[in-house]
Order: sequence, then C-alpha cells, then structure tokens
Amino acid sequence: MRLLLLGCPGAGKGTQAKLITERYHIPQISTGDILRTAIAQGTELGKKVKDMVESGSLVPDEIVIQLVQERIKQHDCVSGFLLDGFPRTVDQALALQQLTDIDYVIDIDVPEDEIVKRLSGRRIHPASGRIYHILYNPPRITGKDNLTGESLIQRPDDNEETVRKRLAVYQAQTSPLRDYYQHFCSNTGVRIPQYVKIDGTGSVDDIKSNIFSILDQCKETIK
Repeated sequence: MRLLLLGCPGAGKGTQAKLITERYHIPQISTGDILRTAIAQGTELGKKVKDMVESGSLVPDEIVIQLVQERIKQHDCVSGFLLDGFPRTVDQALALQQLTDIDYVIDIDVPEDEIVKRLSGRRIHPASGRIYHILYNPPRITGKDNLTGESLIQRPDDNEETVRKRLAVYQAQTSPLRDYYQHFCSNTGVRIPQYVKIDGTGSVDDIKSNIFSILDQCKETIK
C-alpha cells in the first residue's frame, strides 16, 4: 500500500503513523528523514541540500521531489510506504502523481479548538523530556514533575497564540491540497487516490481501528 497521511500539528498523526507502519510493515517516509539520510549517505542530491539545510534555507521543490523519487525506489518500499509531510502543496502533489500511484490519502481531522486545547495544555519536564497535560495527564502536584518535583514548563510554541498561528499556516498550505485530493477530476485518465477523512477526536484506539478498517479493505482491493 502506498499511503499519504495528512493532519495538522497535534492531530495525533505521529502516533497513528507509527501504528500503521508497524501493522502493514511499510516504512514511514518524511521529507525531513529523506533530507537527513541523503546528507548522511553523501549522495549527489544530499551534497546539494547539505548547505541549504545547515543554513536554514528552504530546499526547492524540484530537489525534494528528486529525493522522494530516490527514496521510494529503495528496496524497503517494494510493498508500499507511508508519506508523511509530503506533498505539502498542489504543485508537489502533481509532481508526485508523475512518480507513483497513491492508494489512500488519510486525513486525520481535529477541530481547531480541540488542537489548541491539546497543545496549549502540554507541560514538559526539561531535564527528562517527560510530557504532561493539565487536562488529560496532569502531574500529581500542579506544575511539578512527578519523579523529581522540579518545575514543569510550557514550550514557547505551545502557547495558545502561537498554536493558532501554526494552525493558520497549516490550513492555508494544506486546504488546496485537500481540495485537490477530494475533487480532482478523474476524467483525465490519471489514477488518483481515495481520500478519507478520519475523525481524530476519539481515543487513539478508536482512531486506529477506523484507519485499519479502511486500510484492510484497501489491501484486499490491491490484491
């Protein structure tokens, strides 16, 4: 199965991606991972992007697309893959369409207010990385780590104003991509993926079950 996973920050995409790749024995591929691997392996494209990544510059679409093309040709992708974080734009989706067929686009949908509640309620113990939540997983003593008693912090990018700005950027970037996968005209003769929106407000197990039910059907269809 060749899958594409969409979901805004805080939607639980990372958790579900791990569960999907474990169940179906396919690699999770993110553009960040691709860039780091290409640089570490010293490929020609890796050499091109090394300075860009280290300087914080944006890597041009055409280079990212080439890196994705190289990655999905590797042996571990023979039975499929899960793309996470690519494509981010319609232009990238059009380019991906020329490289390979995607079977399913899974969009984990969570209302903005719920995302704000999830992210703005997080508290971190800096020394250990332990994560709490003031509503869903509160520490025994408010503001203190359970093990050490040390103070917890809220990361700057988890405050409500910043979270809403991040969501606005994500929605502006991703809405055209969602529209593309939902409404792209199929009379072009090009095979397009099935777009499925998943309610991301339930429990991890409920969301997992919904996704697995869809993908199990997808797997049988592909067979």
